[in-house]
Amino acid sequence: MNRPFSPVQIWNSFLKIIPYFGVTFGVVFGTIILGTALAILLFIQKKSEKRILRGLAEGYINIIRCTPSIVLLFIVYYGIPKIALGLFDVDLNFSSKIIYVIISLALIYSATLSEIIRSAYLALGKAQYEAALSIGLTPLQAVCRIMIPQGLVIALPNLGNSLISLFKEGSLAFTIGLIDMMGAGNLIISRNYGAYSLETYLALAVIYWVLTLIIEQFFLRLEKHYGRGREENHAA
Repeated sequence: MNRPFSPVQIWNSFLKIIPYFGVTFGVVFGTIILGTALAILLFIQKKSEKRILRGLAEGYINIIRCTPSIVLLFIVYYGIPKIALGLFDVDLNFSSKIIYVIISLALIYSATLSEIIRSAYLALGKAQYEAALSIGLTPLQAVCRIMIPQGLVIALPNLGNSLISLFKEGSLAFTIGLIDMMGAGNLIISRNYGAYSLETYLALAVIYWVLTLIIEQFFLRLEKHYGRGREENHAA
């Protein structure tokens, strides 16, 4: 249905979409928690002296990074219920769709984050860790007080980019029926019988654009804060 372009409809769509921000945020937050845990596990495996563990971690990362996000989402969404039913006789077809979205995005996020952690670790080198041990810190203290703060400064730009990508990848959730911001936008278009599609997608674009700017500014401030502290330490 073709109708004249209506700027007012952009605002109306915005008001209808924004209440679903909580769903999108929930997906992102859950993905960060699960994905970070998996990323740390992958990093530990890649640093392992056992070749089989390193091979499994590297194979996992390569496979995940080569698989399109939407394909992985469908594999998780249709695969997990079939595996649960076949192996454990448990029916998961009525479980919440947000769980499948978080799992699939966490698999993708963990592969990326593990490489970010590894690159930060390699940039620091073992000298920092060994120096911390030499002044009497325990291994845990050396990691928490020395390695993580310095590694965070190095990793911040890539962390910001991965978080922005995560917000955008989360928009695929509507393809399996989860009503997040993108899903709400498509519902609006369906209820209008295809009318005001451009206005609705422009409202979505503005929302994601604003979110991207907020994330960018947040990480820029973190970089300046921690980078200043690092420069002062070097100067001292």
